[in-house]
Amino acid sequence: MATSSNTTATGFDASAMLEQAVSQFRGLNPSEPGQWPWLPKAAVFLLVAVAVLVIGWFALLSGSVEELDGEREREPALKSEFERKLGQAVNLNELRKQKLQVQEYVTQLEKQLPGKAEMDALLSDINQAGLGRGLLFELFRPGQVQVKDYYAELPITLRVSGRYHDFGAFAADVANLSRIVTLHDLSIAPPARDATGALAMEAVARTYRYLDAAEVAEQQKKAAAAKAGAKKP
Repeated sequence: MATSSNTTATGFDASAMLEQAVSQFRGLNPSEPGQWPWLPKAAVFLLVAVAVLVIGWFALLSGSVEELDGEREREPALKSEFERKLGQAVNLNELRKQKLQVQEYVTQLEKQLPGKAEMDALLSDINQAGLGRGLLFELFRPGQVQVKDYYAELPITLRVSGRYHDFGAFAADVANLSRIVTLHDLSIAPPARDATGALAMEAVARTYRYLDAAEVAEQQKKAAAAKAGAKKP
């Protein structure tokens, strides 16, 4: 017995099933979705599910995606920082040795700085260094103490007369003092007409001393006050 072209050998009629499915969407009452056939209900459920997924993607997941992209952009910088810190960790013992060496060097320099009570003796040593080389002091005037963060600086204006080679020997003696003294703004002038042939040298000697605990606390207090004042609008 022959069959139609839309019917398979097993009796499956695609056209009839399609017509039956389409018929379920006809005459639907929007006010009573509970009375709809199962196929329209399934279609609406599927549309609602897709809408919820799309809204959820843009409302929730899009922010997470942007955050993920930001973290991916930070990844190269974090890797570089990790490699740097890893290198420091590998060389930690060597870095500690270098730190100790620097601390020892700083301690040695601090020992070359006189305290407040030793400044008078240091000024006397500078004066004796000049007298020992046969120089005549025409001016020896300590200036105003300039307090820094952790040390104080004292400028001393000098004017001496003597021979050129004695000036050099005096500068060498000052450099070899047990305390740090530096010479600045040196100038040597020829003797005046009525002088006995001696040259005149002017210079500023700067010596340094460390601050005692009270002075350090005062400097820290001033720094904190200045920092607080800078933060005020």
